[in-house]
Amino acid sequence: MTDPIADYLTRVRNAIMANHKVVEIPASNIKKEITKILYEKGYILSYKFEKDEKQGMIKIALKYHPETKVSAIKAMQRASKPGLRKYANARELPRVLNGLGIAILSTSQGVMTDKEARKINMGGEVLCYVH
Repeated sequence: MTDPIADYLTRVRNAIMANHKVVEIPASNIKKEITKILYEKGYILSYKFEKDEKQGMIKIALKYHPETKVSAIKAMQRASKPGLRKYANARELPRVLNGLGIAILSTSQGVMTDKEARKINMGGEVLCYVH
């Protein structure tokens, strides 16, 4: 697999389109950090990291509106790809839907949202957009 983050985003998008409650994704450290950010920002209901003999799995409980059954995640888009990395310094950090969505960045201080990176005046690689 050449792009595990794109695979992660695609699995979540496909589970949302199929109205699944839970999606299982092979684990890695960066995927775990992205999952924690999605949980903290209210895009997913819960998550669980499971160990197995290989790399482990991430189980994500997706969040839907109780009456309309609309997902909390409207769109997830990969920004930086293996063939074309996208970096932004602190002054050029992207705003997703004028601040309503989040951009997830990989910085030297770890994986964080665009708002957190702006607070500490740090840039990095823009991994994906979520809204």
